[in-house]
Amino acid sequence: MTLMAERPVMSGTRPRSDFEELLDLLDELNVPDGYKAEIVRGSIVVSPWSKGYYLDVMELVCDQLRPHLPEGHRISCAPFLYAFPGSESAYGPDIHAAHRRAYRTTSNRLDHEALSFVAELTSPSTRTDDLTDKADVYGKAGVPVYLILDMQEQQAVVHGSPSAKGYQLRLTKPFGEKLAIPDPFGCTLDTAGFTAPEQEEAEG
Repeated sequence: MTLMAERPVMSGTRPRSDFEELLDLLDELNVPDGYKAEIVRGSIVVSPWSKGYYLDVMELVCDQLRPHLPEGHRISCAPFLYAFPGSESAYGPDIHAAHRRAYRTTSNRLDHEALSFVAELTSPSTRTDDLTDKADVYGKAGVPVYLILDMQEQQAVVHGSPSAKGYQLRLTKPFGEKLAIPDPFGCTLDTAGFTAPEQEEAEG
């Protein structure tokens, strides 16, 4: 199976399905190379993996936030799935910080309540979900900090102060400026170096 368009492809859309059954279906899904799968509002969404330079950006974020992690937490850009049963969603954030207890399991579905921080780097195919659905789900689920690195608009948006109605705090800075990261981190993120590199000339 080959997917040519860089856009999400809906598969197994069952808005009234049992969430656990949907997670089982996600486990069994044969995702094409170069794509990842998440559950968004009761639907499985398949979208392309990130561009290469995104890894540099993710590591810059991890390196800056690591000294400010809450006690017992670790930060990573490794692919892990966090389940949000209340919204019938399961996300694999680009960057995530969570208490180490979340990883003491044989399950591949991690507990979202252990999260202290998540970040998403947008792509044309995921940008809408990152800015809307995920902000709503993360905020209402109580994730303390949600950082959106809008790679298309070249700006960073941080959400904090989660509540039952969603995030109460939102700050935006263009790439190249420093952004205040709210509690429990209480630090500043330097977004210099987050822009796309100059297109390399073709070899030969």
